Amino acid sequence: MKLGAFSVSLNVKDINISKSFYEKLGFQAFGGDINQNWLIMKNENCIIGLFQGMFEKNILTFNPGWNENAENLEAFTDIRDIQKQLKAEGIKMLTETDEASKGPAHFVIEDPDGNQILVDQHR
Repeated sequence: MKLGAFSVSLNVKDINISKSFYEKLGFQAFGGDINQNWLIMKNENCIIGLFQGMFEKNILTFNPGWNENAENLEAFTDIRDIQKQLKAEGIKMLTETDEASKGPAHFVIEDPDGNQILVDQHR
């Protein structure tokens, strides 16, 4: 199972203060729109997303079909196949993707400690 690029999506109180903090740690803006209260930042192959007012908890995020530079991978496991495998293993889906669909889709699961995991395929 290839999950693609990994990042941590952080629920922040003030995106400008958080941006400044992570810049001091060597992160640079990589994507997103700070005016819409979300920003993707990168330090080498470490990726974090800053999100103000969009969700309640921090989220672990995987992007099947992308590498850490948001470039398309030639070979990857489609999100619908990942979902089928996880359901077969007894993992409960908080949200599901339509297994008959194609292209971009996402689902959310939760680990045993309540940490949410977003699997978000963009292609």
